[in-house]
Amino acid sequence: MTTRTLFSLGELVQHKKFGYRGVVVQVDPVFAGTEEWYEAVARSRPPKDQPWYHVLVDGQTHSTYVAERHLDADTTGKQIEHPDLGQFFDRFLNGRYRRGTSSGTH
Repeated sequence: MTTRTLFSLGELVQHKKFGYRGVVVQVDPVFAGTEEWYEAVARSRPPKDQPWYHVLVDGQTHSTYVAERHLDADTTGKQIEHPDLGQFFDRFLNGRYRRGTSSGTH
């Protein structure tokens, strides 16, 4: 059984409750954190058997780990500011971040 995800690498998202914007840098098809982290941080108890996302937070220096149900697509089309962007992407094109292909192959 393959889990479908709503968001993919480089996609801009916005947190439904807290309103912050960010960019997806990793997708986990199911929760991949520790039970201790889940118990301490995931207060709303989002489902572990659905996708979770690692997100660089706009205007901050940290990333966050968020359940899919807490995210919406960010439709502003505006770039984000984060010091780690260059570790994941090298350009912003058509409203999303992209990683270049250094080998020239597709």
